[in-house]
Amino acid sequence: MNDAQALIDWFEHLSPQTIDRIPQFYTADAKFKDPFNEVRGTDAIARIFRHMFTQVDEPRFVIGSRFSGEDGVMLLWDFHFRSRGRRPQAICVRGSSHLRFNTEGKVVLHRDYWDAAEELYAKLPFLGALMRGLQRMGRA
Repeated sequence: MNDAQALIDWFEHLSPQTIDRIPQFYTADAKFKDPFNEVRGTDAIARIFRHMFTQVDEPRFVIGSRFSGEDGVMLLWDFHFRSRGRRPQAICVRGSSHLRFNTEGKVVLHRDYWDAAEELYAKLPFLGALMRGLQRMGRA
């Protein structure tokens, strides 16, 4: 699916300057859902990506694998970024995206799957210590 490859290239080179290309890849009423958001439409999806650039430094996606089906694709990715604050650190969140396409090859559904507790909260300095403590309590 050539449309999927163009979309993967866009994801891997996403920047504040390329966010406005969303309508090239998504339908006007596309649905997007991840552990923190559930929105519809390219403007709302663009807001999520813009927000990402205001919250973390050096965000980038690396697509590791892709599995294609009749009308969609599943992408396995690593999201790399640097946290902000007094002690910035490099963080990698692993997840996947299920993308469904219409007959024109545009995304109608983008659903991200990743474990916010394991992949994000546990890696942040203060929250990480709290999460590890809760995990130990759960095993006791």
